[in-house]
Amino acid sequence: MVASRLIILGVAVAAAGGAGYVAKNMAALAPQEITNDTDAAEPGIQLADVLVLSGDVPIGGSLDGQLSWQSWPVDGISAGFITRATDPEALEKLKGSLARVAMYGGEPLRRSKLVGEGQSFMSSILPSGKRAIATRIAADTSAGGFILPNDFVDVIMTRRADPEVAGGSGFITETILKNIKVLAIDQAIQEDEEGRRVKVGETATLELTPQQAEIITVAQQMADRLTLSLRSIADTQQHPQEEADYLVSGNGRRGTVRMIKSGEVSEVGARK
Repeated sequence: MVASRLIILGVAVAAAGGAGYVAKNMAALAPQEITNDTDAAEPGIQLADVLVLSGDVPIGGSLDGQLSWQSWPVDGISAGFITRATDPEALEKLKGSLARVAMYGGEPLRRSKLVGEGQSFMSSILPSGKRAIATRIAADTSAGGFILPNDFVDVIMTRRADPEVAGGSGFITETILKNIKVLAIDQAIQEDEEGRRVKVGETATLELTPQQAEIITVAQQMADRLTLSLRSIADTQQHPQEEADYLVSGNGRRGTVRMIKSGEVSEVGARK
C-alpha cells in the first residue's frame, strides 16, 4: 500500500516537472512577426515619360504651353508616342507646332497630327489625291449661313435655259456635285470657341477630286448661281455615282474641245 502511494507520487512529480519544462521553453520562444507579403508578390510596373497634351488644342492651334512629360506604363506606349528616352528635346522642339486635327488634354502627342515643317496648313489637312477649290457663297446660297467647316454639301448649278431649246425664257437647275466636304468658310476651319453654329461667309473651300475640281471650274463660268445644299450627317458615307462629268469629260471622246459661250456648253473637233 505504501509502495503504490510512492509510485503515484513519483509519477505526479515527474509529470509536474515535464509540464514546467515545456512551459519554460514556450515562454523563451520569441513571437513571430506577421507580415503582409501582398506588396512583395506584385511585380513592379516599368514607367517611361511620354509627351502629352496638358490642354485642348483646336485645329490649327499652337501647342505652345500645352505640352508636358507624363509617366506612362511601358506596356501601354504605342509606336507613335513621343518619349523622353527617344527624344529628350521634343518638348522644346515641338512647342511651336500647329495642330493638323483637334486634340484634347491628356492625349499623347503624335507627329502625324501636326502640320509638317515647311508645309502650309491647308495643304497639310488635304487628303492625298484631293484638291481644294474655293467658290463664292452668300447667305441665300449656303443654307442661310448654317453650313460650317466639316459639313457635307451638294453643289447645285442654276443657269438660264436656251430660249430656242426651252421654248422661252427660264432656268435650268442641276446638282453637279454630291456629298462634298467643306474644308473652310472664309478663313475659318472650325466652329468658334463658343460653339456657335451660324457663320455667314463669302467663300467656301471645298475638298474635291481633280475631276470634280474641273467640273466646278466650268460651272463657275457658265452658271448664274451656284448653291450649296447642306446634307444630313447620316448621308455622308454615301458614294454618289452620278455627277456632271459631261461638263469636262466629253463623254470619254478624244479629239474634241469643250467651248462655253453665253452659258452654253458645246463641243467642236480639235484641230490636229
